[in-house]
Amino acid sequence: MTGLGTFTGAARRRRVERRAVPRLPNWAGLCLALLAGAAQALSFAPFELWWLEVLAVGGLVALIANARPGTAGLRGWAFGFGWLTTGLWWLYISLHRYGNLPAWLSVIAVVALAALLSLYYALAAALWARTRRQAVQTDALLFAAWWLLAELARGCFFTGFPWIAGGYAHTTGPLAPWASYVGVYGLGAMASWMGAVLALGLMGLRNGRWGFLRSLSPLIGAALVLIVGGVLPQDFTRSTGTLTVTLLQTNVAQDLKFDDEHVNAALAWHLNRFDASRGQLVVTPESSLPVLPEQIPPELWAAFQKPFDAPGRAALVGTFTGSEERGYTNSVVGLDATHHLTSGTHYHYGKRHLLPFGEFVPPGFKWMLDMMSVPIGDQTRGTETAPFAVGGQRVRPLICYEDLFGEDFAAAMVGPAAPTLLANVSNLAWFGPLMMQDQHLQFSRMRAIEFQRGQVRATNTGATAVIDWRGRVTARLPAETEGQLDAVVEGRLGDTPYARWLSQWRLWPLWALAIVVVLVTRFVRVR
Repeated sequence: MTGLGTFTGAARRRRVERRAVPRLPNWAGLCLALLAGAAQALSFAPFELWWLEVLAVGGLVALIANARPGTAGLRGWAFGFGWLTTGLWWLYISLHRYGNLPAWLSVIAVVALAALLSLYYALAAALWARTRRQAVQTDALLFAAWWLLAELARGCFFTGFPWIAGGYAHTTGPLAPWASYVGVYGLGAMASWMGAVLALGLMGLRNGRWGFLRSLSPLIGAALVLIVGGVLPQDFTRSTGTLTVTLLQTNVAQDLKFDDEHVNAALAWHLNRFDASRGQLVVTPESSLPVLPEQIPPELWAAFQKPFDAPGRAALVGTFTGSEERGYTNSVVGLDATHHLTSGTHYHYGKRHLLPFGEFVPPGFKWMLDMMSVPIGDQTRGTETAPFAVGGQRVRPLICYEDLFGEDFAAAMVGPAAPTLLANVSNLAWFGPLMMQDQHLQFSRMRAIEFQRGQVRATNTGATAVIDWRGRVTARLPAETEGQLDAVVEGRLGDTPYARWLSQWRLWPLWALAIVVVLVTRFVRVR
């Protein structure tokens, strides 16, 4: 009789749930999931509506909570597709306007990328629908685990493309203090857990399946997480003094960047700006000198060098290094009194994490690169280099896309000889001024919070800015203007909890945690 009672009780609960939350037609569920995904994209910069990210994920949970695994997978895919097409549409500009792909093929390429990346979220939604245990706390944890696995897979597989990963929406807001403990992927998992708790708790309250207090208890737990974040210790680093910086913004149209006439103008522009700069450290954008250093006359390099022969002054200059035989590397070179390019003692950092199609060709896609007019589209990777010393600070260069991958340089961010400051050089002219520049600035702000390091950014068209060690933008140039930003930035030294475990184990603890949650919840006894 006990077994029969259990069976009939479960059946009765399912009938109550179906009556309280009727199943949506498939087309309506897909449309709502698509809209929720588009709303998710609006939670990132430039809007920075952190709470919308939680609500959007909660909306997806509500849409798949009573769905079969196949239907849940389709809705998870629609959510990801709405999110990524809304957040990555600017890729069309680089493919069509500057890559010279036909408009129709550029649209297909962006849509195909979003569709493929959305498969991670489709799989996460389907697996959650199959493995959920019909209990708010357990199911919310299980959803966060599957979602975390999807985010990690997107950020790691096939060189990784973690652009607008969920945790970036929480660069500001009450979850931000957790970043120095768990990093961006940990924030994304926490936010997805909160969204699931919100959706499942309200659904349980609405259908009367659980009592009022039992339905409300998970929401109280989510509120406690926010409160704890506000009182967590945050000062893991100490000041190493300040540095004055001059950040140059060239504002060169991408289709003119490698034109012969522009190259001559760029050389003269840099010479004038170097002479007029006053910062202890001058930083130019990515590939602002679009020629090899060996192609520049020695007397001109000597003129570039002259302002930085003064004690305590230096420059990081974006250029290319290498040769046709060895391959070309997207690089920055350092100039100061002890690093002279003409003597072969110059400081050199080469980009290590390359962008597919823009900087290396994935196997089987050479035909696509041949259709695109991308100069130096197949590059070689650089190697890890010691920080660049200037004014009592140690500066770690990052070139554009690299600052999305904190795990790649975390090992260099701990210990007494670690960098005290990050410097990102970028060229975002490929993508236009709308949305993309603010998104990339937001990612740099997240790295600043995770490692508690200030960061300076010198870009071609924006966002050229200074970020303090708490992730706040303290100075910024307007987009698409030529000029320089003179500012002061504070160096810091010390190890955050996130930096310590990331430097030792990379992202493996998060992979392991998510898998353990999935396995443990499988055997949890649920009333």
